[in-house]
Amino acid sequence: MTARRKPTSRLGVPRRSLLTGGAAVVATRLYPFITRTPSALAHGEQAGPYEISALRYQGWASRVTFPELAADLGYLAPITLKWVGNTISGPQDIQAAVTGDTDFGGAFHSAIERLVAAGAPIKAIIGTSGTDKDTWPGLYVLSGGAIKGPRDLLGKKIAVNTLGAHDEFMIDVYLQRHGLSPAEIKQVTLVPMPPASAEHVLRLKQVDAAILSDVFRDKAMAVGGLDLLLTDYQLFGTLTTGSYVLTKRFIAANPNTTRKFVEASARAIEWARTRPRAAVIARFQDIIKKRGRDEDAGVVTYWKSTGLAERGGLLEDRSFSLYIDWFRDNGDAAVGQLQPKDLYTNEFNPFRSSPS
Repeated sequence: MTARRKPTSRLGVPRRSLLTGGAAVVATRLYPFITRTPSALAHGEQAGPYEISALRYQGWASRVTFPELAADLGYLAPITLKWVGNTISGPQDIQAAVTGDTDFGGAFHSAIERLVAAGAPIKAIIGTSGTDKDTWPGLYVLSGGAIKGPRDLLGKKIAVNTLGAHDEFMIDVYLQRHGLSPAEIKQVTLVPMPPASAEHVLRLKQVDAAILSDVFRDKAMAVGGLDLLLTDYQLFGTLTTGSYVLTKRFIAANPNTTRKFVEASARAIEWARTRPRAAVIARFQDIIKKRGRDEDAGVVTYWKSTGLAERGGLLEDRSFSLYIDWFRDNGDAAVGQLQPKDLYTNEFNPFRSSPS
């Protein structure tokens, strides 16, 4: 009998090796920025007590981020936001902040940890995404199929957003908790797929299962014909899974701007968390219409909650240590040796009860 070929990414790299080899690639790309002087960040005029007047960022099509909500609510004034385009990838978004193409970016904590392990001088400063009883990604299969549980996934293909990120973490933990060995888990092939395409390739049977979340999940469930195997809320409970990051140089050069940005975003998070869902959706739709980017304002009608574990997007050790432990268990010593306290700070968040 011939050995089963190890699952690979679309680049032909074994998916487990991506956890250990990706950092070197990232570090090479980041080297020019790491050697820059702080003056390279001085791109905006001073706004009163704030060091710069405008923060450059990437948005998400048909979505409203917390900084965008903060600006619309007037919490960020006199600082403004300067949109430079959209992204579809958390890792790309935070890399843009590291290279100085934007001032801040957001990604899942696993991507942040890989970038820090690669030598990127960044700090997570406030939560941006998470899982709670209303907001969660789920693993779906076609109704009436042979896949009913974890062992049925052996030898199957699963569509995920990004390798080495939250989707892979979620699947691995699910399989481990149901007794599958590392060798068996390697028999499950993960296929990188844009979230907007995952449902389509699942229904075409080009993959056997898919991670669906947010509007893509709700739209798919409205059509029907899919069964839910698990959610990450079932696995982890309420958990902040992603954060905004700033470079350490940006924070050092712009402490007042940093504090204002975090404070405004934290207030926007609480505004969204404490208002009726209909009021939040209406505000999001108004923001999308006003910014004139030719987007579908109806997408935000699927919004349910902030998903964040703590008030004002406060960060905690657990939401970083879960990923660190996972990377360590999968042979990534660079990420495995990180400490949560080195990855984030609540220093600028007005909702913190004590210094972090």
